[in-house]
Amino acid sequence: MIEFCMPSLGADMEAGTLREWLVKPGDTVKRGDIIAVVETQKGLIDIEVFDEGTIDQLVVKEEEKVPVGTLMALIASTKEAVVKPEQPEVKTAEKIIPVSLTTTVKASPLARRVAAEKGVDLADIKGTGEGGAITKEDVEKAAAAQKEPVKEEQPTMAAEGIRMAVAAAMSKSNREIPHYYLETKVDMTLPLAWLSEANKKRTVKQRLLPVVLLVKAVAKALADVPDLNAYWDNGLQRKDVINIGFAISLRTGGVMIPAIHLADKKTLDELMASLNDMIPRARAMKLRSSELSDSTITITSLGEGNVETVYGVIYPPQVALVGFGSIIEQPWAEQGMLGVRPILTVTLAADHRATDGATGSRFLVAFNEHLQKPDML
Repeated sequence: MIEFCMPSLGADMEAGTLREWLVKPGDTVKRGDIIAVVETQKGLIDIEVFDEGTIDQLVVKEEEKVPVGTLMALIASTKEAVVKPEQPEVKTAEKIIPVSLTTTVKASPLARRVAAEKGVDLADIKGTGEGGAITKEDVEKAAAAQKEPVKEEQPTMAAEGIRMAVAAAMSKSNREIPHYYLETKVDMTLPLAWLSEANKKRTVKQRLLPVVLLVKAVAKALADVPDLNAYWDNGLQRKDVINIGFAISLRTGGVMIPAIHLADKKTLDELMASLNDMIPRARAMKLRSSELSDSTITITSLGEGNVETVYGVIYPPQVALVGFGSIIEQPWAEQGMLGVRPILTVTLAADHRATDGATGSRFLVAFNEHLQKPDML
């Protein structure tokens, strides 16, 4: 029997609240299927399964707060699965209330039922229950005052939750990780010229942005210097796959860091498609659990903010973070000649327990070498 446990969706996560099961006993599942919706400080997250079989038992009930690592369900593997007679599903008002996944709505089952009966939108109610959950009394008060205008709160509870999650992770990082920083400047003349020519062959929607060249060059450099593609957990643990976490700023404040899986094996067009898909889903808080838990290194890019240099903080248990500033025209001397070139400042924040400056330096050299051959990326 396969044990499905509450996954860890980041170093800052201690527990999550099961909001909804999307499967029932007897359902067959395969790797990548979404079987539950869990709420964390980062919002509502689709939880995936990574095994194949038949749901045998759902151990945790909806609306329960579940610590990371707790058994949530039992799955009979394909070999041992026994098909159970399908039980008729009793649909209640709670089951059919539409709740948008773009908002973080905490409400008791009774509150949801009363809201459906009274036609009250839960998204407009501020909960007074434990952890900000909406209670039956909150719904009744909202129903009584339905004609009164509802004032929008700034910042929203979702934004506050994400900010607290970021604060917890960064505090842990500064407390436990001895950072060292390296910085270098890269001439972007060749990469940008190649990108301009490549985009002439693409439609507007298919055009590549400079950041995809940076992501792919990082992935290739990690293959050359694998000690930076690792976790620190009672020692250095190198990862077999390169999943690059890409920091995405949210309009309400805070950041989400979904993973670009197998970044080294993706083409530039595939990387661009991944970013175009992930960024809006991250800002709508519609990411999958694997996208929040699988990163092996993080990239933070402030290229649109006119910031020259970024000094990042490592996201544990990762051992490195790469920072990119804006591409800025600067004086550049080469072979005794002085000119003006588009220059990118690249920084590396690394865990001194895992590597040292020599390793970090090799990574930055490898990154620049790959970037200067854009046709090979």
